[in-house]
Amino acid sequence: MKKRSIDWWRSATIYQIYPKSFCDSGSRGTGDIQGIISQLDYLELLGVEALWLTPVYSSPMIDNGYDISDYYNINPDFGSMADFDLLLAEMKKRDIRLIMDIVVNHTSTEHAWFQSALGDKKSPYRDYYIWKDPINGQAPTNWASKFGGSAWQLDEATDQYYLHLFAKEQADLNWENPQVREEVKKIISFWAEKGVDGFRLDVINLISKPAEYEHDDIGDGRRFYTDGPNVHRYLQEISKSVFQKYGCVTVGEMSSTTLEHCQQYSAKDGKELSMVFNFHHLKIDYENGEKWSKTAFNFIELKSIFNYWQQGLHNDGWAALFWCNHDQPRIVSRLGCDQHYRVESAKMLASALHMMQGTPYIYQGEEIGMTNPGYTSIEQYRDVESINNYSILVNEKGIEPALALDILAQKSRDNSRTPMQWNSSKNAGFSKVTPWISVADNYLEINAKQAVSNPNSVFHHYRKLISLRKEIAVISSGDFTDLQPKHAQLFCYQRKSATQTLIAINNFYSQVVHYTLPESVDVARGAYLLSNYEDCMQQLPTQHMVLKAYESRILLIEH
Repeated sequence: MKKRSIDWWRSATIYQIYPKSFCDSGSRGTGDIQGIISQLDYLELLGVEALWLTPVYSSPMIDNGYDISDYYNINPDFGSMADFDLLLAEMKKRDIRLIMDIVVNHTSTEHAWFQSALGDKKSPYRDYYIWKDPINGQAPTNWASKFGGSAWQLDEATDQYYLHLFAKEQADLNWENPQVREEVKKIISFWAEKGVDGFRLDVINLISKPAEYEHDDIGDGRRFYTDGPNVHRYLQEISKSVFQKYGCVTVGEMSSTTLEHCQQYSAKDGKELSMVFNFHHLKIDYENGEKWSKTAFNFIELKSIFNYWQQGLHNDGWAALFWCNHDQPRIVSRLGCDQHYRVESAKMLASALHMMQGTPYIYQGEEIGMTNPGYTSIEQYRDVESINNYSILVNEKGIEPALALDILAQKSRDNSRTPMQWNSSKNAGFSKVTPWISVADNYLEINAKQAVSNPNSVFHHYRKLISLRKEIAVISSGDFTDLQPKHAQLFCYQRKSATQTLIAINNFYSQVVHYTLPESVDVARGAYLLSNYEDCMQQLPTQHMVLKAYESRILLIEH
């Protein structure tokens, strides 16, 4: 099989599709592969070079496809393998690549391997999973599931517990078993042979568990299994056997990771992964580290985290840049102003992210400035994590239901999973029938058809950003310096190479702010590349500037 180039992603922009909520080609109320095919011209117009497709494999959908029951088949809810093959063919006609989401830290408990292992200690698949005896009649450790409750579930037939770091229907695989690793290689090779260009590896830094399982007296157990003892060896093994063989681009989702590990995961030698997702910058509105709380974001901390990771990965790794995904609230609702300055703040946030080093990811609807839906009832939610934590907040912590709903309205994963808003017709053009989850009420104003037709829309701002990454070398290669790390309103950073300097100036608030660039910035030799206010583009750059609400300016200086 012809080896494909892996260099393209350094100047590319990747678009994430959550199929269940993207486009329904029929009357199911859920999105499908044919729906994706129907919108490829839209994605080609946007200018993205690749699509990341969240799981479309066979699954009982306890966790929206991240509980895979058969890695070799397409979930009938999304279509057939013939539909998938057609998607690949239509994408290649448009020079758009495909990145598949692969979940190999765990499988669904409905997977044939687990079904064989369940209740039978002699099953050849028993050692594909992690089983432990009870201790004093209790779970072997006090580790917590990331979805709430214990990370252990009892199999009464054998009086042993299996580990599930996520839902109890998602049993963790035992990567210490070499047969498991061989199965993973076969799975990834199958899709690479079909022509898939790359893989996003779900919570991949959790695959290596400790030799000893013990109680965590200061936390929930994650310090024992995050970036585990053999994780780099396992990734190098898979990379050598599969990723390098097929020229796959790979992005690892890193849970609670460290810079030092990410430098190794995404090192230039390509022995493990192409790039890494980390989530530290999206915990800046977690009160005392607690996700399920309602609080304002810490702007100074946000800048500090970006500075740390941008400088730490420069020449030593590669970042996957993102504001939104299927697990995060809409960024214009989270860090912007989705009521009075939705367009301005959506554009500013896009500029602030896309001018950094790394590969930007756009989550469906982000490019038109979609917002959180503002649900007001627990019955409107579908996400297992949100429903579980609502119960914990109300029934265990004694929080008033109204406040618990406010917290979900800010933090729930369902905020990003509402249907893509295509036009102003019923159900936002997503489906001919009632969708699986309610459409946001603002679809009459915020939809793709309106955005494409308006040259000043958020959509066309994203198109310009995507184009700039391909044209301006310093965006991919330059170093990173935060010019105002302690400024209460501005995120102003510099990207510099031997031949170019780029300055990105972003006002994260609605208050007007006066700002003077450092004297070291030779504005006389510069020109504005992009702003979210048209009058800025008619001006020559000056050292001193007055920035409007959520204003963003990108300045390029040729040396």
